Amino acid sequence: MRLILEDGTVFEGKGFGASPPAGGPSAGEVVFSTGMTGYVESLTDPSFAGQILVCTYPLIGNYGVPDASKFESSRMHIKGLIVSEYSNTYSHGEAKESLDSWLKRSGVPAIQGIDTRALTKKLRERGVMLGQIVDAEPGEFIDPNRENLVASVSPKDVRTYGSGPLRILTVDCGMKENIVRALTRPETTVIRVPWNYDFARERYDAIVLSNGPGDPEMCDATVVNIRKAMKERKPILGVCLGNQLLALAAGASTYKLKYGHRGQNQPCIDTDSGRCYITSQNHGFAVDASTLPTSWRVWFTNANDGSVEGIRHTSHPWRSVQFHPEAAPGPTDTSWIFDDFLKELTVHRRIPVTHI
Repeated sequence: MRLILEDGTVFEGKGFGASPPAGGPSAGEVVFSTGMTGYVESLTDPSFAGQILVCTYPLIGNYGVPDASKFESSRMHIKGLIVSEYSNTYSHGEAKESLDSWLKRSGVPAIQGIDTRALTKKLRERGVMLGQIVDAEPGEFIDPNRENLVASVSPKDVRTYGSGPLRILTVDCGMKENIVRALTRPETTVIRVPWNYDFARERYDAIVLSNGPGDPEMCDATVVNIRKAMKERKPILGVCLGNQLLALAAGASTYKLKYGHRGQNQPCIDTDSGRCYITSQNHGFAVDASTLPTSWRVWFTNANDGSVEGIRHTSHPWRSVQFHPEAAPGPTDTSWIFDDFLKELTVHRRIPVTHI
């Protein structure tokens, strides 16, 4: 089986998981993630929709796959998986099956035996590229960023979790389940709505904008609804794609990063305290700091490349981060961001705090 990049480079390896779709390749954008663990979370993260994932950690599959309660969504979203070495022998107390069998059931092809170090170096130097996994003749390259990927992964209905007095409206643009887990507490009712849902239909105290795949400019309906909420001075917290959407609603611009940030070791500096946190990330776009209105400021910056990792308004209760405070499998250095957001809301509403 082969991975073919749009510049003509070919990497050959041994296939596992599912075979490419009948009559054609499995095509998408080839990206790499530096996480040492967490392949289960990555494969079920909707932010990877339309992408072929390259794992830089050399050994994948050694702890198998747990039951679906540990997933970040109900299914895999990647177009393919590339690893250096696949371990068919797995060992973990919660494992239910092998990665190979899970990939087969999910219809996702994978290749092992590829020099992922050389592949990652090429992606870092050239930037992310389109690619396709083939076991026969190659087909067309597909750029997923030309599609509204958020619309394809966002739910079509409204779901509610909990029954607390603090009503949190979460805009699901491809939201990881761990965001719901982090927000569901005795004090909260979490209302999960589609990406283009009109917030005015619901009674709520605050908004959380979720992560999701693709180009944030495709989410024009979400941006319009965020601006409506801003007019009502509703508190807002954005996560990952939510950071970009909040910036667009504020009047700023976004741009595509050369190869994105994906993994659990991205250092981010809090511009208030100067403290550096290690964060979990998965995104290919970023906010252009130079386009932020004067009433907004950069909250976090990436210590590696200086890109924006968080913004907040100077007077209104609007803030967002580019990384994942609810990270699973970790690190959890920034979980306090959810805690602080909810504490402020409970103080404002004068709700007794029993768990936050």
